Amino acid sequence: MSARVVLAGIDEAGLGPLLGSLAIGHAWLEVPADALDPWRALRPTVARTPTKRARFVVGDSKLVFQRTAKGARRLEETVLAFHAAAHGGRLPRSAHAFLLEEFAPAAGFGELPWAGELGELPADCARDTLELGAEVLARALRRARIEVLSCGVRLASAAELNESWARTGNKADTVWELVVTVLARAWELRTRGPVLATVDMLGGRRHYGSRLARAFPGASVSLVEESSERSAYRLEERGGAGRMELEFRVKGESHSFPVALASCCAKYARELEMGALNRFFARFQPELVPTAGYRQDGARWLAAAAPALERSGVPRTALVRER
Repeated sequence: MSARVVLAGIDEAGLGPLLGSLAIGHAWLEVPADALDPWRALRPTVARTPTKRARFVVGDSKLVFQRTAKGARRLEETVLAFHAAAHGGRLPRSAHAFLLEEFAPAAGFGELPWAGELGELPADCARDTLELGAEVLARALRRARIEVLSCGVRLASAAELNESWARTGNKADTVWELVVTVLARAWELRTRGPVLATVDMLGGRRHYGSRLARAFPGASVSLVEESSERSAYRLEERGGAGRMELEFRVKGESHSFPVALASCCAKYARELEMGALNRFFARFQPELVPTAGYRQDGARWLAAAAPALERSGVPRTALVRER
């Protein structure tokens, strides 16, 4: 059997909004060591951008998803088909299951009032169409000898973010702590083979070495490169053979297939949550115009939703971010 490598990617969605959770998407794939480009290996089933030939699109979520019925279907089909590939072909039956299956104990999202509004999946495409698509993808993955190990999200609610910001006093430190909890899962995969991990660059930060050393005390951390576009490090297990080549990269979704897939997972999670949030508050104020939670529109929604907020009894700290 040829050598195998684990490709890992992490990206976030929802760092800037006023309302709702921050989503940290992740994707782990085991691939042949001599075929490290899943985009090439999975052609024409999977493409970087929407095309007539490709069934699925794995790319920057801003290209995959537009706020239209077609864009919503494209994002959902891509995310849930890859998610099914990581779960023996089983599609998740509910948004609740998709969002909470891996990081539920830490996220605290399940206790939010609008979590009860998470509906069945798929939400935007027909289930029989999705099942067929998942089988098409499964066949393409088998031909390419690619195994999807995990494909999902870690949600951090507004309440969790507010608590963390109060403790760290710094937005960047809070995001780093959340990313590390996900990155630690990628490090665990080193027993399967070398891990090549890419994280979309975290804001303006360029130096990660000392932080990695503190986050992974069982590994020696060495610098490979630090530049305006890429910061790269090698983590080697102390007393063991495991290692991880890790890079933080500007526009990581353009360079790394798993980062692009993680971007799609994070965006899909945000859409699912905001849909549930809007349905929850519409129960108290039916005429309320929905929001995606971004700063300007979130402020508009907060002003309009004053009656719903009062009737629901939801504390502001559970809904609105302080930073």
